[in-house]
Amino acid sequence: MTNRYEEAYKESMENPDGFWAKAAEDIKWDKKWDKVLDDSNAPLYRWFTGAECNTCYNAVDRHVEDGRGDQDAIIYDSPITGHKSKITYNQLQDKVSRFAGVLKARGVGKGDRVIIYMPMIPEAAIAMLAVARLGAVHSVVFGGFASNELAVRINDAKPKVIVSASCGIEPGRVIAYKPLLDGAIELSEHKPDATVIVAREEAKAELKDGYDFDYETEMAKAEPAACVSVAATDPLYILYTSGTTGQPKGVVRDNGGHMVALKWTMKNIYNVEAGDVYWAASDVGWVVGHSYIVYGPLLQGCTTVFFEGKPVGTPDAGVFWRMIEEYNIRVLFTAPTAFRAIKRDDPKAEFLGKYDTSCLKALYLAGERTDPDTLQWAQDILKKPVVDHWWQTETGWAICANPLGLHEFPVKPGSPTKPVPGWDVQVLDDAGHPVPAGQIGAIVCKLPLPPGTLPTLWGNDDLYKAKYLEEFPGFYATADAGVIDEDGYVSIMARTDDIINVAGHRLSTGGMEEVLSAHPDVAECAVIGADDKLKGQMPVGFIVLKAGVEKKHDEIVNEVVKMVRDKIGAVAAFKKCVVVDRLPKTRSGKILRGTMQAIADCKDYKMPATIDDPTILPEIDEALQTIGYSSAR
Repeated sequence: MTNRYEEAYKESMENPDGFWAKAAEDIKWDKKWDKVLDDSNAPLYRWFTGAECNTCYNAVDRHVEDGRGDQDAIIYDSPITGHKSKITYNQLQDKVSRFAGVLKARGVGKGDRVIIYMPMIPEAAIAMLAVARLGAVHSVVFGGFASNELAVRINDAKPKVIVSASCGIEPGRVIAYKPLLDGAIELSEHKPDATVIVAREEAKAELKDGYDFDYETEMAKAEPAACVSVAATDPLYILYTSGTTGQPKGVVRDNGGHMVALKWTMKNIYNVEAGDVYWAASDVGWVVGHSYIVYGPLLQGCTTVFFEGKPVGTPDAGVFWRMIEEYNIRVLFTAPTAFRAIKRDDPKAEFLGKYDTSCLKALYLAGERTDPDTLQWAQDILKKPVVDHWWQTETGWAICANPLGLHEFPVKPGSPTKPVPGWDVQVLDDAGHPVPAGQIGAIVCKLPLPPGTLPTLWGNDDLYKAKYLEEFPGFYATADAGVIDEDGYVSIMARTDDIINVAGHRLSTGGMEEVLSAHPDVAECAVIGADDKLKGQMPVGFIVLKAGVEKKHDEIVNEVVKMVRDKIGAVAAFKKCVVVDRLPKTRSGKILRGTMQAIADCKDYKMPATIDDPTILPEIDEALQTIGYSSAR
């Protein structure tokens, strides 16, 4: 007997037009489409050509019209500042339409770009929705990005207006945004017409008269603006992939297909209904923030959570559990890094016992590979489904998941389960031929990609084709490597550039990390491939220990080296490993393995724009020197 997943997957492969037309019935359109899938300009496919719509209307106004006006749309909780607030759909409609009026008064109209450079405060969502309301295009840049990185994005997007705040707040420090913004505008060739600044009490911004406008002052006198109808294929936003260097890579998301796909995922992947409280513990600067803090939950009529804090230290490793209890959160979506941090500080999950988290239906993890040890720990303490799912900035939503709204599959640790309906996932060798089940290769997705994915890069179709479509003609190259087993489960082992070649053997650093993370004293880890004259590359391990471990470091290193030898074999040649206090990461929690590899190989590297704390890199250099790498070579 087939389950609902199998039926949906089969239909999405055999009749994609019919499948996505049915999903599109959940969206309110100003004009229906002429074609569901337009392949007239392949490989630049378009969905719902001829249709007209407005994303802000579907995320806000329709819920007010449908009687949800008094329901909370946004919950804001900032353990860093102590502020908490709630915004109903009625209030959100009022704020968004008025801020759209503010932008309209500054000349923003259909197709214009607006850069949003903001911390995790509700005004960030209000700004995004207001831009969408006008049929304009927003580009959110992670608040606190350095001036030169912001300038690159200003030059590429050419915004009419920039919306920012006086500051962002991290544990123990206030980051003034206005000097960074002023520096970026000075550096950029393109000059925006104006800025709008949200004043925060933790830092005052100096406003230039006639150029910088105060948010509250402008809101008080604004004329509310109505929703502007746009083509389904018109862009909703541009999101620059983290660490952009040289030629900017602005991922484009359209209006129509994006709404259809995200609304479909809320029920079918995350199993949430209108009225449920949904929390993606991320930041609006990342794709997770776009898809699952702002648009997905609001399109579904959920209550979404804006959290300005960290999984540990604001104030402790129990803050996630406090949030779940306090706001009756049904689904939590976060990065595996967050759970590794909680596990490191509270390995026995003692904080969990202080809160009632029975309202939680499921935990979803994404952003990087979930190691089996963290997955098992989360399952053991929560006793709820834990879903590791895999997607990318470019795809906008999950490629592979355990789709709880369709069918709950048994979990295989290390696997994000199966391809989601709409995704034809295959594993190819370097020559583009399919590999047998269980054999590692490049993971690709057959074209056309489903709705909601990137139709192109901003202003650069050629770069889009070169970057994603040329390596394997007829396929989107994910740049991830992995396997599909005989049951159809996909496992992402590493980025294709994280497959290392040790004396002719192709080995996955992800597979080695899986072994290291299984050691009872290891909180988190990373493995890189360092240059080696004899073998081409050699694996080098970094481990961070759990709080309270007293065992000698040498002893733990010897144990993990033996574990890799036992699990993967002598072929891995895993001999070098070092204990470090912390790993260098992006602000979204991804480990900067490429930067660590450059340090090990004594190569020049650019300080990643997204790095959470640059002071950690000298520590990594010192640690590498103790095992004969880096400047000691």
